[in-house]
Amino acid sequence: MGRYHRTMLLALDIGNTNVTLGLVHGETIMAARRATTKAASTPDELEVLIDGLLRLDGASMADVTGISLASVVPTLTGVATAMAERRGVQLMVAGPGNMPMPIRVQRSVEVGADRLVNAVAVARLYGTPAIVVDFGTATTFDCVSRDGAYVGGAITPGIELGLEALASRTARLPRIELQEPPKAIGTDTVSAMQSGVVLGYRALTLGLLESIRTELARTEKVDPGNIQVVLTGGLSVAPWARKLPGVDAIDPELTLKGLAILWALASGEPIVPGDTAAGWTGSAAGSIHIISEAAK
Repeated sequence: MGRYHRTMLLALDIGNTNVTLGLVHGETIMAARRATTKAASTPDELEVLIDGLLRLDGASMADVTGISLASVVPTLTGVATAMAERRGVQLMVAGPGNMPMPIRVQRSVEVGADRLVNAVAVARLYGTPAIVVDFGTATTFDCVSRDGAYVGGAITPGIELGLEALASRTARLPRIELQEPPKAIGTDTVSAMQSGVVLGYRALTLGLLESIRTELARTEKVDPGNIQVVLTGGLSVAPWARKLPGVDAIDPELTLKGLAILWALASGEPIVPGDTAAGWTGSAAGSIHIISEAAK
């Protein structure tokens, strides 16, 4: 595989469970990869991890000329900052202070950066009002009003967190594969757990989503069917998630796209509000011009 173009943005999402990254060039997110989060990593270790993931697709840290970061792990935010400073790469850290949308919650500083980035991305790429359901360590439901403001949401333990709790906090329940059982009434321990975890979690998601959609529709004075619902996160492509009714799109790379959009806006290249998901490979992405001190 040939080398990537030298002007590259690294979209970096540091979560409690996974580090997800993607190289952004022109109209494309390239080299999207994920690895397990190690909160005690040093700048050297984080750089080795990122470089190793990029090399799986023929790129490397040497190709990175800017970093757009969303992190919910404070120690690793500092580690990433130190890494960027050492390499002379411009870094943008996503947070309430640089969101191109109003944040209408009581304490905006308490909202995870990834949740805000997802809100930006869904508004720009799918339209408003909207709900983003992010299946991660926690499952988050985030709402965007008709006028493009972040207005809050809900947080519930993620499905894998619940499964881990069952296995670690009980004496006889095993660790099982997250697979949808053929029926709700299990006839052995594994099928009973799969019913409770997978089917139960799907019911939780649908119930909470319906309540949030109804409430958002009422406050925004729109029909519930006009609210865009987008799934994201590593588990959004799982078979049980793909079967959720009332979902308009599944976009596992939504956070990375949001980080690229934020970088474009910070670089003085505004993206036209209302761009569709298809516009990501057209007018929206075309306005992303990567700039950095290292590239000047």
